[in-house]
Amino acid sequence: MYDILPYSFKKAKLLDVKIYKSSNPQKKIDVYKNGNKIASIGNIGYSDYPTYLKTNGVIHAKERRRLYHLRHKNDTGLTGYYALNILW
Repeated sequence: MYDILPYSFKKAKLLDVKIYKSSNPQKKIDVYKNGNKIASIGNIGYSDYPTYLKTNGVIHAKERRRLYHLRHKNDTGLTGYYALNILW
């Protein structure tokens, strides 16, 4: 089970969206805008920036974030946008 950490809530607030635990068992977070669900983000089988911060420290987390950004720099669409800006 995934616990949404304060980092993600802070990032969501900056994007003017609300986040909740996902109703999809394969995803971490559901993203809502104006009361409507617009995306499910974060595969439950992978870590993310706030998780790496909590478990491995800031140096490791920053490196994982850098690598994530390199892998996903050409992603388009809402799901990729919100995953990048809420989880990374």
